[in-house]
Amino acid sequence: MAPKIPFPTPQINLTNQQARRFMLRHHDLLPPRSLSGKAGAIEIVKRLGCIQFDPVNVVGWNPDLVLQARLNDYTAPMLDELLYNDRVFWDGFDKVQSIYLAEDWPHFTRRRIHNRENQRFTEEEPQRLQPLLLEKIRENGPLSSVDLEDKTRIGGFWGFPIRVERAALEDLYNMGYIGIHHRVGTRRYFDVVENLLPRELLNASDPHASDEDYRDWHVMRRVGSLGLAHPGAGDRWLGILGAKSDGRTSAMLRLLERGELLPVTVEGVNNQTFVLRACDAALLDDTLQSDLPDPVVTFLAPLDNFLWHRDMLRWIFNFDYTWEVYMPAEKRKFGHYVLPVLYGEQFIARAELFYQRKNKALVLRNWWWESGAPAGAGVAAALADGLNHFARYLEVQQFVLQSPAAEDPVLQRAAALVQIG
Repeated sequence: MAPKIPFPTPQINLTNQQARRFMLRHHDLLPPRSLSGKAGAIEIVKRLGCIQFDPVNVVGWNPDLVLQARLNDYTAPMLDELLYNDRVFWDGFDKVQSIYLAEDWPHFTRRRIHNRENQRFTEEEPQRLQPLLLEKIRENGPLSSVDLEDKTRIGGFWGFPIRVERAALEDLYNMGYIGIHHRVGTRRYFDVVENLLPRELLNASDPHASDEDYRDWHVMRRVGSLGLAHPGAGDRWLGILGAKSDGRTSAMLRLLERGELLPVTVEGVNNQTFVLRACDAALLDDTLQSDLPDPVVTFLAPLDNFLWHRDMLRWIFNFDYTWEVYMPAEKRKFGHYVLPVLYGEQFIARAELFYQRKNKALVLRNWWWESGAPAGAGVAAALADGLNHFARYLEVQQFVLQSPAAEDPVLQRAAALVQIG
């Protein structure tokens, strides 16, 4: 249910199609793959604020999937370079565990202070280890919890106990004393932040004079992560200190009063007001005046920013999506790791893709068409192009159409057009 916020009367009234096209343009998905290289990746993260990280890797990490949908030349090493060689991106906490621009470090000063005052692991042993681990890292360089010897375990995440060394490292990381030097698979190697960030960033003062100023900045940033945002409660607002219902409402009202946010209505979404950043109004105007490009197929990450607000997907795109990866198998409607398939401005299907590492093969296991989705020769050709791009991103050597997907005639035509290499 929408919060009772006394928003100004909206002066921007969009049709459903206009809202849909703006959302896609804002997320660099109309058309997809229109940007290139590291400069394009930086542009994406600058606009969206952050990209969510998740440890599940079936056809790449979630950030890989977000970037491959928007960059025409993306391969996974690009993200590692931006994170761990160039240090332009930072592994940190925003919505949840996220990737954002390293230059945003000063904005999260209050988050780090909050974490120092509210450590995740309050047991004596990990807190005793913290100064010892910092000294060890300074003396010996980056390390992972598996490099440490103690096997004692304490309460951890989601009911699973973890080793005390990992608990100590987690809190040091959350408090901003250490950062991720590099990853080997899911394993993180930590170093002290003074070895990872330039001195001017580490010494920069908090740019926000008060908690209220910080909250306004973070709410504004999160609206940019969404494009067109609905003020109601939901996971899309996670990670903003003090921004539960009352705090978020107050921040939005201040931003609306200053004209930094604009109220918007969408045809067919009754009794709901949305917000748009004023700085995005020019993009909205350009979208409304531009012709629709030829439709292209792209595969979206399950945790893509574009999908953060599931109600918005239903309201504007008539697409009901739930990521079922953490559901018990018997409760899944579709599959373990299913990607939404976008064709132009329409969701046409869900795809179960798998990267078979042993044979370096991209496997299409299963496919579920959306009701009313087009399925002609044009769709088959666009799908083949989308699969070709996805295969290049993964740097695979072959494409396999597997049953039950192999029984679909459109997928058969598309598979015949896929060219690896």
